[in-house]
Order: sequence, then C-alpha cells, then structure tokens
Amino acid sequence: MGTVDYTFPQGADEPHRRHHTVEAPEPQPFLKSLQYSVKETLFPDDPFRQFKNQNASRKVVLGLQYFFPICEWAPRYNLKLFKSDLIAGITIASLAIPQGISYAKLANLPPILGLYSSFVPPLVYAVLGSSRDLAVGTTAVGSLLMGAMLSKEVNAEKDPKLYLHLAFTATFFAGVLEASLGIFRLGFIVDFLSHATIVGFMGGAATVVSLQQLKGIFGLKHFTEATDIISVMRSVFSQTHQWRWESGVLGCGFLFFLLSTRYFSTKKPNFFWVAAMTPLTSVILGSLLVYFTHAERHGVQVIGNLKKGLNPLSLSDMVFTSPYMSTAVKTGIITGIIALAEGIAVGRSFAMFKNYNIDGNKEMLAFGMMNIVGSLTSCYLTTGPFSRSAVNFNAGCKTVVSNIVMAIAVMFTLLFLTPLFHYTPLVVLSSIIISAMLGLIDYQAAIHLWNVDKFDFLVCMSAYFGVVFGSVEIGLVVAVAISIARLLLFMSRPRTAIKGNIPNSMIYRNTEQYPYSRTVPGLLILEIDAPIYFANAGYLRERITRWINEEEERVKTSGENSLQYVILDMSAVGNIDTSGISMMEEIKKIIDRRALKLVLANPKGEVVKKLTRSKFIDDKLGREWMFLTVGEAVEACRFMLHTLKTEPASKGEPWNNV
Repeated sequence: MGTVDYTFPQGADEPHRRHHTVEAPEPQPFLKSLQYSVKETLFPDDPFRQFKNQNASRKVVLGLQYFFPICEWAPRYNLKLFKSDLIAGITIASLAIPQGISYAKLANLPPILGLYSSFVPPLVYAVLGSSRDLAVGTTAVGSLLMGAMLSKEVNAEKDPKLYLHLAFTATFFAGVLEASLGIFRLGFIVDFLSHATIVGFMGGAATVVSLQQLKGIFGLKHFTEATDIISVMRSVFSQTHQWRWESGVLGCGFLFFLLSTRYFSTKKPNFFWVAAMTPLTSVILGSLLVYFTHAERHGVQVIGNLKKGLNPLSLSDMVFTSPYMSTAVKTGIITGIIALAEGIAVGRSFAMFKNYNIDGNKEMLAFGMMNIVGSLTSCYLTTGPFSRSAVNFNAGCKTVVSNIVMAIAVMFTLLFLTPLFHYTPLVVLSSIIISAMLGLIDYQAAIHLWNVDKFDFLVCMSAYFGVVFGSVEIGLVVAVAISIARLLLFMSRPRTAIKGNIPNSMIYRNTEQYPYSRTVPGLLILEIDAPIYFANAGYLRERITRWINEEEERVKTSGENSLQYVILDMSAVGNIDTSGISMMEEIKKIIDRRALKLVLANPKGEVVKKLTRSKFIDDKLGREWMFLTVGEAVEACRFMLHTLKTEPASKGEPWNNV
C-alpha cells in the first residue's frame, strides 16, 4: 500500500505527517464475482469445506452423514444414551397421545389422525433431523390455522371425506415447500417472521384457541366457524340455554388439575414429569368417570370409536384438481411457513442450552420430508412443538432416539389401546388444549419488547389483535406487512450523525452518543450508517444538505471559523449502486457551489471499485481526497486550513503524491 507525505509550513506545531492511500480491490471476472455472491448468499456455512482433500470413499461417508445425520451419531450410540432416551420417549408419548387427539379435533379432523401424526413423522425426523431435543408432533396453532383455512371452502361436517383429503393435500404442499427451502437453501425467507411477529401471532392464536374450547367446556353442539373473538363470544353467550352444567363442572375441574400440576412442576423443576403425565392422567380419569357414571347420557360428549390399526396409505386421497387444489396450495404454504418458523426456533433454543448447533437447511429438509411422507400415510401437518420438546429436554433426552421410542409407544397404542379412548370426554380434551395454550401467551416477552423496542412491541400487538379480532391469516399478514414496512423504513431512512473528536485521542464518535466529544472547527464530519442505493439516495442527498445548512447557520451564529470541509465517514457503507453514485455526484456539485471541499473517509472496497468505474473519483473527487480513517482526513484538512492562513490558496491539492 502506498503512502502520501505532506509537510506543515515553517513554524507549524507538527513537523511531518504521513497517511495511507485508499486503494480499489483487484478487478475480478464477472463469473468469479457471481460465484462468490451466490456462495455467500446460499452457502454461508460452506458445507463443502469438509469434502476438501478427502478420498472418494470418505466423501461418500461424509455425504451420507450430511444428508442423513443418523449415520453420524448412530455408530457412537450406546446403552447409557438409550436409557436416557427411553425415559424421555415414554414421557413425551404420555403427552403426545392426548395432545394428538385434542389437536386433531381442533383442526376438525378425526381424532385418530392425531395419533397417526405422532407415529410416522417422528421416525422420518429421526433419520433426517439434526436436533437432539426436538419432539415431533402436531401443534395447536398449526391445527387451528389449517382448520380455519380449509373450513372456508369445505364444511368438515357436511363433507368430511373431501375435507380430510384436502388436509392431506395441504400437508403435502407444506412439505414440498419446506423441503424446497432446505434444498435450495432459502431459509432466510422464514426470517421475515421476526421474533416480535411470532410472539404476537402465537399469543393471539393461543387466545383464539382457548376461547374456542368453550364449546367443549359448556357441551355445545353448534358453534361458529369463525375464529375472531367477537364471533366466538357471541356464539357462546347466544346459547346459554344449551350450556351443560355437567360438562362445565368436569371442564373446570380438569383445567384446575392441569394448571395446578403445571404450576407445581414450574416451582419444582425436578418434578417436571408430573406436568408431563397430567394430560394422560386426565384422559384416563375422565374416561373412567364417564364409563362408571354414564355421563355421556347426561350431555357429556365423548370421542367415540377410534379405528384400531396403523396408518393407512393416503396417496390416492390427494386432491390435485380444481377448484380445491388452490385452497390446498395456499393452506399448505401458509401453514408450512408457520410450522417451519416454530420448529426451527424451538430447535435452536434447546440447541443453545446444550451448546451445539443445528443446521437450519437440514431442519427444513427434515420437516419437509416428514410432512411429505406423513401426507402419504394419513398424517397432517407436524413440526417441533415447544411444549412437547420442553418435556423431552427436561426428561433428559440425549438423541432423537426419544422420538423413535415415542413413535413405538404410539404404534403400540394404535394396535392395541385405541378402544380404551371410546369414553374419553371431549371436555377433557378442551381442558388439555386450554392448559397448553395458556403457556403460549408470553406476556413477559411482550413486556420485554416494550422496554427494549417500541416498534417491535407494535408489531407484536398488531399480530395479536389481528388474530384475535380478525382471523389467523389477517393477523399474520398484518404483522408481516408491518415488519416489512419497518425493514423498508430502515433501508430508506438510514441514520446519519455528526461525529466529534474524543479529547486526547484520534477517535471520532457520534456527538449525540458521546456528548463530551468536540467538533472540529471548519470541518463537518458526517457518518452514514447504511449502504447507499436507490431506496435511500434521495433521502441521503436531502439529509446531508440539511446537515450542511444547519452547520453553516450554527457557525455564522457562533462566530466560529467558516465551514471549509465536509468529511463523509463511509465505514458503514458496504455497497453503492448507480443511484447512489448519482447522489454522490449531486452532493459534490452542491458542496462545490458553496466553495466547500468533499472528503471521503474509509470507503469500502466495493464502494471504491464502483466509484472508480464511474469516474467519480478520478474526474470529480480526486484520489487525494480519500483517506483510510477519519483521523487522517481531519489531520489533512487541518493542515490545509493552516496552510490557507499562511499561504495564498493557489494549489488545488493538499499535498504532493510521492
């Protein structure tokens, strides 16, 4: 790298200074630049690194381990690990069975599908998944969303066969979407569902799901298909004459039992299994109570017959014809994205606790394949629900074998135990759902958002109220729209600020953040905190001009030295497009008309490359007006100010290049 010398005139305090020149990066062929951009966009983790310098057989082994994680950990598996996974698997099975039945009813599907969905998908995930702690199964939010979207087109009671087939088809398309995102490494699309959006959406969905369970709690047979709170409450209170006190007493009693045990397990973490076993215990107690008291004859609704046997194939049940295919595709895409976002977030959370990493793209592929295979074997949408995964984590699971154990337990239930659920009261299932949903209303996270970022809180509340007062789809669309609007606002309105010198140093910082920093007389130092491109070029032109106007007015009012130099700190400007270059040319003209000088500090390689190609640096700015640091730029401008006081301003350059 070259250097530039400049010498102060005789009598100056500093005898000599040196600064380093700013250089453009070496030009790269277009195809090489494109290859680099694609690699950084789609392969930031560089998955091919492990294959370098390996022989053919080793590459095959590494390839199998990459696409099938079970090939990596299975050879090291031992009896000690199995004991932990066995306990965890049995524990989550006790939760999966009642939850599966409950959530299937929530999606307006036959209860047996909840058990089917806890058998095949966990086995697929055990082969392809990379999380050790994720417990696979259906979720309340996914079930509600699928039920709400499909019910708009097909009535589950009037045409249950078509409704069931659409559920399988929607699950298939959800799997195709998830697998495609994983294969093409497009997981960043899911990132548009921000943390604030998910908190609000989950809370709103949990509220709606809980309120809908009033149908089961009060033993109502007719209920609204709408999900908004006004329609639900109107449906509940317009049928007070049909409320069944027997059902209400049972529901409140079991809900109190479920919440009490969960509170106890929260206070006594070592007794986590108490809360995990409570749903199954409630089902057993409720079934025995109905059986011995014949409560079904007194208004307490029961599940009825459950088909015994393993999952039947459902390939022939798919609906790929109009007019219903569009509904299945839309439902699959929306539910697939929600399930994906929830599953990956849960997996990453528990991986962080155990200090290991999961591959997001592998997870997408695993979720996609388990939903594709599931849709072909009479299952509906599955992911990694938080409640079941938390129980799996607390039960001490070591690997995904806990999912295999759970699947075997569910298989045993399907083969031999389904007749025992005949007398299970629906009110118990409603109580189980309400208990699970209350845990999804994370008011502490909302308070945290309010304390940290008010705009994130607005996004959260928009999602919440959109779901509660509109519908699940409306809440999701509103939250995503506000999040994208915020993103566009950040990009189109980047922050700019005046920088000042920290006393007794060569450090320059934002004067608002560091009030004790001092501005340099005759200089205006501005920082730009974002790339410069078409979306913000106009704003930056107006904002920089305003900064100059305000500084000139301040100088005139205070009687300080007149403004001579405008230094733009480009440290945070990672890129610039042609609109940005045009903006820089306009700023240069504005500054020239005011007899000022534009100086650039620390422009990045991509910026220098484009400014050089556009001839802005050579023809308009001059290379001698670019510096590696703000400190060097300030020293050079100070030197020129001192020179102008002692010598005629006959030279157009601050120094001579050497």
